[in-house]
Amino acid sequence: MSDQGNNTKLRDDQAQLKQEMLIFERGSSGRVGCTFPRLDVPEVNPVEAWGEDAVRGEIAGFPEVSEVDVVRHFTRISQHNFGIESGLFPLGSCTMKYNPKVHERVVRSPGFASAHPYMPSALMQGSLDVMRRLEEALAAVTGMDRVTLQPAAGAQGELTGIMMIAAYHAARGDTQRRKVLIPDSAHGTNPATAAFCGFDPVEIPSNSRGTTDIEALRAKADDTTAALMLTNPNTLGLFEDQMEEIAEIMHGCGAQIYCDGANLNAILGKTRPGDIGIDVFHINLHKTFTTPHGGGGPGGGPVGVCEHLIPFLPRPTVETDAETGTAYLDWDRPDSIGKVQGFYGNFAIMVRAYTYIRALGAVGLRQVAEDAVLNANYIQTRLKEHYHLPQDRLCMHEVVFSDKCQKKDDVTAMDVCKRLMDYGYHPPTVYFPLVVSGALMIEPTESVSREDLDAFIAAMVAIAEEAESDPAKVRGAPHSTFVARLDEARAARKPILRWDPELCEE
Repeated sequence: MSDQGNNTKLRDDQAQLKQEMLIFERGSSGRVGCTFPRLDVPEVNPVEAWGEDAVRGEIAGFPEVSEVDVVRHFTRISQHNFGIESGLFPLGSCTMKYNPKVHERVVRSPGFASAHPYMPSALMQGSLDVMRRLEEALAAVTGMDRVTLQPAAGAQGELTGIMMIAAYHAARGDTQRRKVLIPDSAHGTNPATAAFCGFDPVEIPSNSRGTTDIEALRAKADDTTAALMLTNPNTLGLFEDQMEEIAEIMHGCGAQIYCDGANLNAILGKTRPGDIGIDVFHINLHKTFTTPHGGGGPGGGPVGVCEHLIPFLPRPTVETDAETGTAYLDWDRPDSIGKVQGFYGNFAIMVRAYTYIRALGAVGLRQVAEDAVLNANYIQTRLKEHYHLPQDRLCMHEVVFSDKCQKKDDVTAMDVCKRLMDYGYHPPTVYFPLVVSGALMIEPTESVSREDLDAFIAAMVAIAEEAESDPAKVRGAPHSTFVARLDEARAARKPILRWDPELCEE
């Protein structure tokens, strides 16, 4: 079909979708999802029973719809969405890998799915045993001495880590340590975490190789430094290969090294953070060890620590009675930073992660890193003739290009990403890391095949050629999606957070 024919069909599909959406949004008077039999007990007035503040009032003009309307509406929306089951999901630094369905079967086992967190330890030995085994596995993978599973996400994990470092310095009377050093290639949450914990974030620049500038680090490290917050591999997809010197500098001035583990997928079975001088390391279970996490959750952000920080771990910890062999939660931890998560964290995420580790074993986990790094370097090699490569060297799990080549035709990284949607792909991460202007960060993960990579590369090459031959077409993308390019600035500044009948007419 010609472009004109495609555009005509798209407009017809968009018009039909809009009409179907309007039918749902407006509803029809008298339609209901289901009908219940008449009560055979006195009806309770909810306002009288629970108070006016606890009962939501009627929403004026709210659509009345049938069960069929609802099911068709959400099915229709799902068909226009994109997920990891739809195809390659190349978000950089997010590790959107395929989630094996066996994980879902295991986590739905009645013994796990029906367990209540308020059950006494004697009745949840199986769950506690999984938690203990997962802790041991994560400690073995990372080279840390002990792990807490409490944090519910990576950002909370790094917060927990810095809180433990703060408690460690306080216990030693090092109250003058107010600085946290952060390389400019670190994750964006790091400065916020440091500030939230009362420290002063101090930026350390990258060198010409894209790694931490050692001399700049040496100049900033002194007895007022509490920690270095490092991401390794960093957000440029590069391994910080000067860790021995970095550790010597930081430990030499009495500071601790926190490492952001969002990119652990690249070094599984290859390098253990605890063996290269890291004192605190957080792990994203939902990234490295798989969990469906598109859309903001759920997640898991365990934190591993070296022996000298164990007393400050969040309480409770999972312990085992030496005499009886039974597991229990230990709340008697006087130096603990306290509880950081309701109950003990996202237990279902822990089960999925443990299933993943047991399914792959040591050899399989190592192959995860090998395949992820191979895939990223394959993309880098094939695309560097078409997109500017700021660091032309061996990358790890992800590769960062820029739109420098396309800028001469007034085509931006955002335009490239929008056009990629027309080829049936989810866009990669755009404009991050900030140290690269017009960044395009691509992380293929180990989940994709050679054929998947070749098709994605072909689409990226085609877009690069279009940027030269027909830049207006790229700037106007996407052309084949049911929703055209959105006003992202307006969406961020004036978000619509609830249903409004007046918007049905727009």
